[in-house]
Amino acid sequence: MTSLFSIVLAAILGLLAVASAIGFILQRRATEPGPIATVHNLNARIRSWWIMVAVFGGAILLGDTAVVILFGFLSFMALREFWTLTPSRRGDHLALFLSFFVVLPVQYWLLGTLWYGLFAIFIPVYAFLILPAVATLTGDVNEFLARTAKVQWGLMLTVYSISHAPALLMLQTGTPSALLLIYLVIVVQLSDVFQYVWGKLLGKHRFSPNISPSKTLEGLIGGGASAILVGTLLYRLTPFSPLQAAAVSTVIVVAGFFGGFVLSAIKRDLNAKDWGYVIEGHGGVLDRLDSITFAAPLFFHIVRYWFTT
Repeated sequence: MTSLFSIVLAAILGLLAVASAIGFILQRRATEPGPIATVHNLNARIRSWWIMVAVFGGAILLGDTAVVILFGFLSFMALREFWTLTPSRRGDHLALFLSFFVVLPVQYWLLGTLWYGLFAIFIPVYAFLILPAVATLTGDVNEFLARTAKVQWGLMLTVYSISHAPALLMLQTGTPSALLLIYLVIVVQLSDVFQYVWGKLLGKHRFSPNISPSKTLEGLIGGGASAILVGTLLYRLTPFSPLQAAAVSTVIVVAGFFGGFVLSAIKRDLNAKDWGYVIEGHGGVLDRLDSITFAAPLFFHIVRYWFTT
């Protein structure tokens, strides 16, 4: 893995260096308020990408345990952001406490111990049954169904779905498992980046202004196609053939789009622009991982069912 990882890391750092240089030039040339704001946002995003690449790359180099701990922390932050914006009642507090301090740690402990059988069903079976049962003990039946759905959906998105990204480390495909995680993250995140870039360059037709005002049809098509091309070219990181890599990266891109789209719909329902403000230029942790929530489980099971040895 070391050689391939070094090549990929060098390529990513090279792209970031080029992006930083372009951002610097654009900042020097921008004179109008509109372009100045756009360039400022672009440079903020690039600075955050340097940090995110350093953290993720460092965790990969430190080993599987570091990766599991990192994603466990990210799930905690994402769940916190979800409940910071989502209204709750006193009757939800015990279920929320158990979500943060029992369900989440157990899910990642099962992942760390490679206990796939229980990892796959712990949240959608046991947690989904136990937490509503616990909530009934408070006697608060006001909007009980809606409140229960929020608890379960929050866990599904921020813990169960996201945990499938580091779960790729437990798969044996004949390819270093960390490279599968790197592949997933690269395709998902580049899809978002390319959609942003193509949207700024060519975007004219809004895709769904009510849900995501900034997304354009041109950005989605151009960004998705660009990410699929990159995913195809990176097939050597995976057990896929080039054709299989094209098909799988298409699934990742489409799932990632709908992950971001669904999370955007939830934000609009909550009258929020971003899930948080932790990552400069990007919003919160959940804003950066929204595409992962749909893409990671699908990619994990595609690899597990058809490419494991």
